[in-house]
Amino acid sequence: MLHDHFMRLALQEAELAMSENEVPVGAVIVQGERVIASAHNQREQLHDPTAHAEMVAITQAAESLNDWRLEHTTLYVTLEPCPMCAGAILQARIPHVVYGASDPKAGAVNSLFQLLGDARLNHQAHVTPHVMAEPCGQILTQFFRKQRALGKK
Repeated sequence: MLHDHFMRLALQEAELAMSENEVPVGAVIVQGERVIASAHNQREQLHDPTAHAEMVAITQAAESLNDWRLEHTTLYVTLEPCPMCAGAILQARIPHVVYGASDPKAGAVNSLFQLLGDARLNHQAHVTPHVMAEPCGQILTQFFRKQRALGKK
């Protein structure tokens, strides 16, 4: 299935994040079947609270297309987007979001808020949740288990 293929690429980005001691979240943006951006969390590395995988990928995709409107694209991300990332998805006019694991503490797509489907906003995105949810969640569980064992925040 096509969704699984691109989610595997996002998981590869999450693995890169983990190898850099970042929270292992990865994102890929595709147009048609062509990857135009791929990124992972870089908050620790860049000392930037906005350097979530989705935010970095959105910036890359806009640069790739030379347009801030990312119409006709799909965002694949291993973790349900937070409010900041959901807002950026709406601002970028991304029409389709596919995510892996739910985020019960910060999810703004289905878990806590439903920003991408809110008809009061000027843009909505179609959402395909829980694609490869198990491996997407496992990498996060593994990372945080290790962090707790090391006594890190």
